[in-house]
Amino acid sequence: MRDTDFFRRWMDTATAAVEREADRLTELDSPIGDADHGSNLLRGFMAVRASLASGEPAVTSPGEVLQLAGRTLISTVGGASGPLYGTLLRRAGKELGDAPAVSDDALREALYAGVGAVAQLGGAAPGDKTMLDALVPGVAALGTSYRAAADAAEEGARATVPLQARKGRASYLGERSIGHQDPGATSSALLLNALAEVAEDGA
Repeated sequence: MRDTDFFRRWMDTATAAVEREADRLTELDSPIGDADHGSNLLRGFMAVRASLASGEPAVTSPGEVLQLAGRTLISTVGGASGPLYGTLLRRAGKELGDAPAVSDDALREALYAGVGAVAQLGGAAPGDKTMLDALVPGVAALGTSYRAAADAAEEGARATVPLQARKGRASYLGERSIGHQDPGATSSALLLNALAEVAEDGA
């Protein structure tokens, strides 16, 4: 079972990963986006870290950790990333409810729901060169292991390079979006890799 502390450590590890990779994310975003994906996500996840550290509001369940993180990202991240990441985490948190600890199966089902909400919000599907290209295979692989999920998400992110973007800012470039790795898929892979790291630390 995964308790509240596990989810706090997941968000903290994700923040550290975004800190480490912010410049790379912005570099990926430069040719096909607004060149701000890394800086936007860094601002958002630093705010998540601060919110969770402050103890206000009190967070006593895994679901509350994810809902607070989602609300914080929506309120602090500009562009599409805030609403999309915020929706992913808020919806997953709502699915988990107020249980003090959750099973791996419950977490997988919650993330499925979160990914579905992202797809609905963005009107995107796998193959559109978005974060879903990492999230969908990543969450599907959670049934195998957390590391398998991280690896599948990373592979999905790399597989966006030859795709033409059909959604988001990059879609305006048409064929010029081909040949670039999608920054949203890349940051989504970071999120699932952070989850795998925390799961492996506690194994």
